[in-house]
Amino acid sequence: MDSFELNKIAGAVLGTLMFVLGLNIVTEKLFENHAPKVPGYDLPQAAEASAGGAAPEAKAATPLPVLLAKADAAKGEKAIAKCKTCHSFEKGGPNKIGPDLYGVLGRQVAHHEGFAYSKGMKDHGGSWNFDNLSEFLTNPKKAVPGTLMNFAGVTKEEERADILAYLNTLSDSPLPLPKADAAPAAGAAPAKEPAKEPAKH
Repeated sequence: MDSFELNKIAGAVLGTLMFVLGLNIVTEKLFENHAPKVPGYDLPQAAEASAGGAAPEAKAATPLPVLLAKADAAKGEKAIAKCKTCHSFEKGGPNKIGPDLYGVLGRQVAHHEGFAYSKGMKDHGGSWNFDNLSEFLTNPKKAVPGTLMNFAGVTKEEERADILAYLNTLSDSPLPLPKADAAPAAGAAPAKEPAKEPAKH
């Protein structure tokens, strides 16, 4: 093989290498990643807000007396089915993982006979009424820090009211329901005082 043929082969190899190198440089430029000015990425809510969309407002809680006025004790009885693993609900019923809940409304906190309460519950004090029992059912560990009750809570306010209405029937002396007109409806404007007539001389 003469030198001319060798030069042709070397030139072809060199040309191929140059082409691959050039293609690699062009590809890197086309697909180069640019670091953002601020690390991270926009969440969907942030993107909507930046486009001029307002974030939805949180739903105002309905006053408990209003909820209790339309509560259904029969629905509450069905809702407590999930509680029967840990509690009994009949008069003189046995304590289980939790105390018997017959007559719980109006009873002193941590005072059911024969049940060993946690320190957090003992330190809480007071008596169970509609307000604090509703708060406890919403989030037990927040309402009574140190409680050993492992229950996430009842998030739906209507379901809590139904449960409270049912628990109130489990008593020899049910508590009177708080009057719905005792708490103004959310967003209601305060009543205006009647205009005073000018004094006559």
